[in-house]
Amino acid sequence: MNYGVRVANPHFTPGPSDTAPLAPVPGGPTRPPGNRALLLRGAGLVAIAVVAGLVWFLIRHDSTPDQPVARPAETKPAFDFKLVEGPAKATDCAANAYSGAKKYFQDNPCTSLSRALYTVQSGDAKALVSVVLVTMPSAEKATELKQLTDRDGTGNVSDLVRDGTYHESGAPKLSGEQADYESQTSGADVTLVLTDFYGGHRDPQLLNRIAKNALKLSGNLR
Repeated sequence: MNYGVRVANPHFTPGPSDTAPLAPVPGGPTRPPGNRALLLRGAGLVAIAVVAGLVWFLIRHDSTPDQPVARPAETKPAFDFKLVEGPAKATDCAANAYSGAKKYFQDNPCTSLSRALYTVQSGDAKALVSVVLVTMPSAEKATELKQLTDRDGTGNVSDLVRDGTYHESGAPKLSGEQADYESQTSGADVTLVLTDFYGGHRDPQLLNRIAKNALKLSGNLR
């Protein structure tokens, strides 16, 4: 018997039952990133920061010119109105009104009444202007009053010429047929304007412009 050590055949091919080489174990230790990878990551972060900063700069320094800001409408009258009488203040509107307006106030008392007279010169034309501010208990009542006085033949609040308060010689009758009338409401307030020229002057367009501008004088009657 040969008890010597058998030398394996160098050309031996393992069979199925022989032990196979072991595969690498997943999840094993990974190789830490090198300096080049770290530099690339850092460069990427810097680039993102630069882009974000540029976008923020452009937003804060928009080169588009600012649009002009709309200013509130001018409330100062276009004419130089000069106060010549009043304001005369009262709380009994019925006692200072006539015709249908008087009846309306008897059924619907006002809260306050303020009346004034102004003169205005435009070229060779001079006009007398009555401005009346009526405050009603509510905006609804103010609208009712305006609708009433806007109609012909329904009466109005007596201006200071009509009730005899103003005695200037040659002053026009502001409740005459040639007078111009304008009105407006603002909440519970009603402004009533009557105006006419001195000396029989006629210029309907100018007179209407004066009347419309005189509505802005109501703030002086509070």
